[in-house]
Amino acid sequence: MDLSSNSIPLFLFLAFVLALLMQWKRPNAAAQMQKLPPSPWKLPFIGNLHHLVGSLPHHALRKLAQKHGPLMHLQLDRAVSPAIRIVLYGASDIAFAPYGDYWRQMRKICTQELLSARTVQSFSPIRQAEASRLVSSIQALAGGKEPINIAEKLYMYSSPMIRRSAFGKVSRDDQNAFVQIIKDGVGTEGMEIADLFPSYKFLHFFSVVRIKLEKWMQNQDKLLSNILRQHIRDFATKKSSTGGEFGQEDLIDVLLRVRESGGLQCQMTDDNIKAVIVDMFLGGIENSCTTVEWALAEMIRKPDVMAKGQSEIRTAFMGKKIIEEIYVLRGFTTTDIQNLRYLKSVIKETLRLHPPVPLLVPGECREH
Repeated sequence: MDLSSNSIPLFLFLAFVLALLMQWKRPNAAAQMQKLPPSPWKLPFIGNLHHLVGSLPHHALRKLAQKHGPLMHLQLDRAVSPAIRIVLYGASDIAFAPYGDYWRQMRKICTQELLSARTVQSFSPIRQAEASRLVSSIQALAGGKEPINIAEKLYMYSSPMIRRSAFGKVSRDDQNAFVQIIKDGVGTEGMEIADLFPSYKFLHFFSVVRIKLEKWMQNQDKLLSNILRQHIRDFATKKSSTGGEFGQEDLIDVLLRVRESGGLQCQMTDDNIKAVIVDMFLGGIENSCTTVEWALAEMIRKPDVMAKGQSEIRTAFMGKKIIEEIYVLRGFTTTDIQNLRYLKSVIKETLRLHPPVPLLVPGECREH
């Protein structure tokens, strides 16, 4: 029997639908042999992704957990996307590095060196200076009729603070250029068809996001390499001890010192240092701004909470015009912030209601 030209597309479409149904209904032998946790119903190719459509991912997962229990089997995506590998130098940072000796080493460096109490305290003058600048800029606009973009102001506070802490005395043009590159890169990544089908390698060659990220990565790497080379030169000439703005080490100085001190289980390359710095920028700027923005929004919605917080500030500082984060009183190091117990509770409640990163970093099991 001859098929007309109009019936051929219909025949191909029906054959494709039939193949999908057969694939969907066919039992998976490997899955039958395994005792997997309960799972919501799946669709061919996309797995359980359709269950996350229409609401925030952590809200959708909460609804699924209420029905299927806290431990579920979901088919969503790969653990680390190609975009992460491009931006973070092959996922050699702290957040996305695979579990192993290198990850344990970098995590130890982060907790004992980069984010230690001594290092964080050394950046106190930078935080205080940027906070004063933020308050002054808001005061200058408070008398006008135009609305104030709080999100923009918070970004203008967080980015110079992280920038100065990470780079120290590097030229302001290079610092501002890197912050702008990070800001541009945050909006570049997006969901792509290649992420949904990681086994089909040919899809990555048609990825528009990959092309944009690789071009963006070239600009980022060029600027970071220049900044790192300057720090290496200063370190070689014994100037690293005064690399920071206030005679303290900046974050790059700390990483270089740890690398040169020896005793590391895994080699720390220049790319590893650059990946950690990008981690600090992405986590320090975005998370801080999001948390403060939500806290202000919740306090505006609840005037009694706002009034109680304002009253605590007025009582704790008793007319002080400048709030000092850390200062020495009678030979002891103290801080004005330790008396703000209610505001600390407000921040904790904000993090509970609106976590800036509601889902943990994806992981993968390498042993069965």
